[in-house]
Amino acid sequence: MKIFDTHTHLNAEQFKDDIPETIARAHELGISEMAVVGFDTPTITKSLELSQAYPEIYSIIGWHPTEAGSYSPTIEENLQELLTRDKVIALGEIGLDYYWMEDPKDVQEKVFRRQIAIAREHHLPISVHTREALEDTYRILKDEKIHQVGGIMHSFSGDEYWAEKFLDLGMELSFSGVVTFKKATDVQAAAKIVPLNRFLVETDAPYLAPVPYRGKRNEPGYTRYVVEKIAELKELPAGQIAKASRQNAYRLFNLGEVND
Repeated sequence: MKIFDTHTHLNAEQFKDDIPETIARAHELGISEMAVVGFDTPTITKSLELSQAYPEIYSIIGWHPTEAGSYSPTIEENLQELLTRDKVIALGEIGLDYYWMEDPKDVQEKVFRRQIAIAREHHLPISVHTREALEDTYRILKDEKIHQVGGIMHSFSGDEYWAEKFLDLGMELSFSGVVTFKKATDVQAAAKIVPLNRFLVETDAPYLAPVPYRGKRNEPGYTRYVVEKIAELKELPAGQIAKASRQNAYRLFNLGEVND
């Protein structure tokens, strides 16, 4: 079984002392590739360093909605240059966060739309962060004709209704450890109906550790438990879920054909 963790923060402080060991553990659990997401200057820098140091690591970089107030022409100019780097496969995580509300909604929306435009210029898909903001996120993605760009609803947290809505826009749904939580019945229902060619798996490590590690530091290797839960929900072999999600990642990120 080979699994692509499409959203992890191996660049976070929580991993600063044991990155090689964490990667080795991931390999033991079947993780073949991982995308390390940078969302501000320090984490973007570290993501790029990691993707250059490890063949199985790719970079996704962008400006997080909780950082929207610090977005500037200088930040944008730097981002534009970094997006051309080797192994940068998407722009993200970008979007709206109404839970923390670090910046007003209009500021978040402006920065979100601007980065979608940049993704379009660079022919890159986007990775979307949305927290307590599904309606506005949907409205903006629809306005921006997101099917022309492509992208991921990272750590999808909606129900069947929202799953259908975002799938209709042309988005992929990415499931994290949340899908393993006993009370996450809405997310589990969404995972059941998402087509095999339209979903991804992720950890969002070090956050959202799946059962049986809930409450502990999450790791890329734990994507395996997300795969196994989706397999259980869909009543399919875990290997089939791993293979489908990996093929979907290769297609979305323009990595060519999966040949193993």
